[in-house]
Amino acid sequence: MSRQRRERSVTPMELERQARLIERYARIIELSRDLNTVLELPRLLHIILEAAREMTDSAASSILLMDPKSRDLYFEAATGSRSEEIQRYIVPMDNSIAGWVVRHGQPLVIGDAQRDERHFQKSDIETAFTTRSLLAVPLTVKGQVIGALETLNKADDKPFQEDDVELLAMLANQAAVAIENARLFQQSDLIAEMVHELRTPLTSVLACADALLTSPLDEEKRVRFLETIRDEAERLATMTDEFLDLARLSSGRARLEMAAVDLCQVVHETLYLVQPRADELGIRIHADTPDGLPRVRGDEQRMHQVVLNLISNAIKYSNRDGSVTVKVQSDAPDGDCLRVSIQDTGRGISKKNLPRLFEKFFRVPDAEGYAAGTGLGLSIAKQIVEAHGGRIEVESELGVGTTFSFTIPVLKESD
Repeated sequence: MSRQRRERSVTPMELERQARLIERYARIIELSRDLNTVLELPRLLHIILEAAREMTDSAASSILLMDPKSRDLYFEAATGSRSEEIQRYIVPMDNSIAGWVVRHGQPLVIGDAQRDERHFQKSDIETAFTTRSLLAVPLTVKGQVIGALETLNKADDKPFQEDDVELLAMLANQAAVAIENARLFQQSDLIAEMVHELRTPLTSVLACADALLTSPLDEEKRVRFLETIRDEAERLATMTDEFLDLARLSSGRARLEMAAVDLCQVVHETLYLVQPRADELGIRIHADTPDGLPRVRGDEQRMHQVVLNLISNAIKYSNRDGSVTVKVQSDAPDGDCLRVSIQDTGRGISKKNLPRLFEKFFRVPDAEGYAAGTGLGLSIAKQIVEAHGGRIEVESELGVGTTFSFTIPVLKESD
């Protein structure tokens, strides 16, 4: 009789809640299998963010990770149309909700974020998103907190419940392991590629050194071998520097010093540096940098790095007595970005090779020997542009030339 009373005391609402909870537990079990098979970090983060929103019935979600060396906490990924605005932004460890969660290793529910002094208001400003309520849980691997998973604004402005905390914590446990595995795979994959690429210049250096040590050589050959050793050593040094730069960008450890940047000025300063090489090859450079263009929000040193890479490539791959045109303009139709385009009159790139241009260590096969390189410059440029919330594109036609272009968001009044 008492058992029947207990069964009758369970309300339909409670039964519905339990059914929904069981369904979400089953979803987490399904997700755990999926997460452990995805080793591409951006795709993995997207799956985790969408699952977090789904599990807690929230409007938005974000993932913050901690740099293992600097111990900085930064946004790695977030949902929303303007989520790129805060990607890689450092969040204060002492004055943020995520920082509190990471330091204490405990979940935290905030009913009114705007009244909580720990709320990082800058993220709302950058994304034009108003955080009302927030649930954050630690991402923990082997007892070490590596970051935090947040969900924001539960549907219909309802408060987050214990079920939400429990479900998000379960997802975070699975997500943290998957993120760490993806990071390790990314590092090992990059290192494997780097070691493979180092073999070619090292082989040349060793061969020339052996020849100098074991064979009688005339002065002309001796000088040629020494020049080869010097050139390959310089290539190794450049490759190592670029590899380290790419590794920092890929892992999120490279911090962007965001400020107001005059892209036209960056272009002119870059052209001043490359003009001697262009003159040497008889290549004419045309610059179209109109007055009155708005400034962009970016890291000036990184912007210079991108522009220098693209213009140097245009000069390198242009035909002698050809031309390079650099243009800065407002990106239509909304004008929220500036577009920089670099057009050359070189040999062009086949349609087959265009999709692979931004891959690490990829060099166009028919250009080998025409102009040596590490194959990392374009991959680095892509990482930098995308870290700024922009995009980079390429168009090319064999025998006509190539045009690289990238966009960077303009500076807003709120910046």
